[in-house]
Amino acid sequence: MSYHTFTDEDGNSFGSFEVFYDIKSLTLLGKEFGAGFYWWPCFPGCLPDTDDDPTGPFLTYALAYQDAQDFAKGGN
Repeated sequence: MSYHTFTDEDGNSFGSFEVFYDIKSLTLLGKEFGAGFYWWPCFPGCLPDTDDDPTGPFLTYALAYQDAQDFAKGGN
């Protein structure tokens, strides 16, 4: 797991998100997700900042990271 800050279109940093990898499958709140890289809004040491499911899976860490940054810029 690693934490990053979102960056908006103007280059301003805000909030935080976590990128993590699950090797087989991920079970959260009774839901199962496939293997791969995921991201969700989350500050270090805290629960996710959303009731939504983690976003993913992605084939690579870089793809998950870029999707989170695109989300911050209004791309998702």
